[in-house]
Amino acid sequence: MDIRPLLIAELHRGVTWLLTSGVRLVLLLVAAYVLLRMIRLLTGRLNSMLQGLSPERQKRAQTLSEIVQAAATSVLFVITTMFLLEEIGLNIAPLLTAAGIGGLAIGFGAQNLVRDLITGFFLLLEDQIRVGDVVKVGDKSGLVEQLGLRVLTLRDFDGSVHMIPNGSITTVTNLTRDYSYAVLYIGVSYHTDIDEAIAVLRQVGADLRHDPQFAADLLEDLQVVGIDDFADAQVKLTLRLKTLPSKQWQVSRELRRRIKKAFDAHHIQMREGLQPPQAEPESSHKEETDNSANARRATEPHPTKGEPP
Repeated sequence: MDIRPLLIAELHRGVTWLLTSGVRLVLLLVAAYVLLRMIRLLTGRLNSMLQGLSPERQKRAQTLSEIVQAAATSVLFVITTMFLLEEIGLNIAPLLTAAGIGGLAIGFGAQNLVRDLITGFFLLLEDQIRVGDVVKVGDKSGLVEQLGLRVLTLRDFDGSVHMIPNGSITTVTNLTRDYSYAVLYIGVSYHTDIDEAIAVLRQVGADLRHDPQFAADLLEDLQVVGIDDFADAQVKLTLRLKTLPSKQWQVSRELRRRIKKAFDAHHIQMREGLQPPQAEPESSHKEETDNSANARRATEPHPTKGEPP
């Protein structure tokens, strides 16, 4: 039996495949390699564009670049594999059907995870939160210790750690973004001269602004907004002082301490019916001491006959 015609036919079929599908395979691999290089180049440019001077911004830029590069590389790998299988001669229709059904099932089962990842990506991309910020998320608040793609980690004032899935975040209140305000509501009695109280408050703010310990934390002078409310036993004044981020609480505590001392010195009542402490005259204190000593001697028992004095 002569097998030469069969070999010639197989050789012809092989040469035809190399000149058609083989060339397409090579071109496909070359295109995939070029696209992969472009993805790495673009993510590197994205990293340099987002990168800043602070370590937090560098970490954020690196995280975003790695996410974009991994996602783009995965998509390119899947598309290239599908084209390669088709060029080899495999029917990819069943594979696409199975992948669609599997993706749908995974999507339903892991929709919360996907939502967490997408929300975390945009939190990083839009720079809404940074490590070191103090934020409020729903009924939780605290210092941002870690911002990942899936979970936001907050540490409360008492040391409690709140781990919040990113997908559950709907509103974020950043308390330390760019600058902060120390806002105080100070009450004075209705018998107090409001203009005098405001003058004392402004003087306290000026003294705090010139204190070397706090001057670097203050960005503006103390602003006395005015009367905010008429309460039952006091008139409430609103104060506001612009500070560096996360310095408003320290400044507020010091401002309250100084206001209390200044009001005591000027005999300003902070509430109706409460009197500021006043120094007692020395003569009155001495007279009271003498009266107490005389009363104590009068109540002491006198020694009787036969008892030692």
